[in-house]
Amino acid sequence: MKNYDLTEQSILKLPADTEIVVETKDLQVFYGTNHAMHDASLQFPRYSITALIGASGSGKSTYLRSINRMNDGIARVEGQIMYRDLNLNSKDVDVYQMRRRIGMVFQRPNPFAKSIYENIAFPLREMGIKNKQEIRATVEKSLKQAALWDEVKDDLKRSALSLSGGQQQRLCIARALAMSPDILLLDEPASALDPISSAKLELTLQELKKDYTIIIVTHSMQQASRLSDYTAFFHMGHVIEFDRTQKIFTNPTTRITEDYISGNFG
Repeated sequence: MKNYDLTEQSILKLPADTEIVVETKDLQVFYGTNHAMHDASLQFPRYSITALIGASGSGKSTYLRSINRMNDGIARVEGQIMYRDLNLNSKDVDVYQMRRRIGMVFQRPNPFAKSIYENIAFPLREMGIKNKQEIRATVEKSLKQAALWDEVKDDLKRSALSLSGGQQQRLCIARALAMSPDILLLDEPASALDPISSAKLELTLQELKKDYTIIIVTHSMQQASRLSDYTAFFHMGHVIEFDRTQKIFTNPTTRITEDYISGNFG
């Protein structure tokens, strides 16, 4: 591994009139004595897709999971995570209510061992919604948003576990959308999918960007360059560079980012 100067950083300062939906300020994460994330300060514009890229172990998934408190009980998280003028890293925050607004989809699809319909209806009922017509309408709307409705509408009683990997991942996105989130976090959602399913997922996310703010961890630089509006490059627990995706992939500011993008990294 080359020796890089980790103080060589370039973080885009967004225009003052940019609507920021979530922002981290000096975010730090510790796993015991391991300082896994250092002073990460990033802003995420509303109705955009931001890709988090970097080598394995660079801290991108650790950072993503911190945004909706998925590191609780696993790591010590310091700094601020600001959402609607509320610091999500405060002990006073209702984590379960917060996760309704900031949904998360994981690397491997994790549908419930229930029917396609119940994968979405069950959490709605758990949330207190009892009106069957409202539940039915939300199931249909969410499946349409996740570009899955046309594939499953005639067999909603079918087990979700019988769906393909790509369909299961889109069902998990639909389940998150049913909670009416502002933000959708995705941790390498296409890593277990074939190219056709990955392409469908990317098209789905491009459509969802019209109504949601999306932050995605991806190991695929091709996917990041195709899909995202902004890109943040992580290295050894540091945010090295954050800018518009086109700038990152065509004219990066730091030598570390340029080496990573060009394949001369390591």
